[in-house]
Amino acid sequence: MNGFVHTPVLETEVLAYLTPRPGGVYCDGTLGGGGHARRILEHSAPDGRLVGIDRDRQALAAAGARLAEFGDRVTLLHGTFGHIDELLAASGIAGPLDGILLDLGTSSPQLDHAQRGFSFAKEGPLDMRMDQSQGETAFELLRRVTPDELADILFELGEERFSKRIARDIKEALRQGALHTTTELAALVGEAIPAPAKRHMKVHPATKTFQALRIAVNAELAELDRFLEVFPALLAPGGRCVIISFHSLEDRRVKQVFRDLSWTSRLPAHLAEAAGERIEPVCVPVTRKPVFAGEDEVARNPRARSARLRACEKVAA
Repeated sequence: MNGFVHTPVLETEVLAYLTPRPGGVYCDGTLGGGGHARRILEHSAPDGRLVGIDRDRQALAAAGARLAEFGDRVTLLHGTFGHIDELLAASGIAGPLDGILLDLGTSSPQLDHAQRGFSFAKEGPLDMRMDQSQGETAFELLRRVTPDELADILFELGEERFSKRIARDIKEALRQGALHTTTELAALVGEAIPAPAKRHMKVHPATKTFQALRIAVNAELAELDRFLEVFPALLAPGGRCVIISFHSLEDRRVKQVFRDLSWTSRLPAHLAEAAGERIEPVCVPVTRKPVFAGEDEVARNPRARSARLRACEKVAA
């Protein structure tokens, strides 16, 4: 299975809110190693079907091996969840979906393999691409952008308050040919942040910088925004969308769109229709507040600590 083994977070909660059932058709838009997908298939036996999407070919290979026993109940697609509508159409998968799952961010295998370039704790190339077959690497992005553009990336995508200082030092190190690896970048960021600020940090000083670069390299927020535009049309009435996010930039988007889809005009129906406003909700939130992992799960899997789940349901026609 090529070493791609990933422990899914909020597994029990995903099943509770996605409610897989026999005969249903489900999509895991961030397939990873297939952990969530396997549980969905088990709970939708004997004839539930699953479409798995991932941009990481290593993940697809691992999931294919893990899910092989389910035979033709499984369809695997290489691509990004932001283009789920196009991928499904191109694959000839007919009919609406009874559920869609997204587990955003990086997976443990991506972080654990130094050559992927995601981890500041392990020396590797400044890559950070989830799909290593295309797109620019983090190193190429750092070389391309201006100091001001880099500072904006670090501030907007990493919420890094020392973004300007870090961006300046990164560009200077590149000019001198002194920056090539993840550990070199982590050390540079650590030196750029003032000592008093570092003393109060609960995470590694480079955490926000690495998050920002990863999001930028993979256009993660753009993918999420596009998904949030198209997913309602893909769901069957009563179908559910479950999204697990790991930071506020993602969660705010999910929360706002789920809320917007449930909003309807306060005008009388005939006036609302004339004004082009929504008369009936498209989806309704199933979770009033984000759902977090319990203490036992966090103890077993520290990655679950920052995970938060939201779910909504397509309104019946």
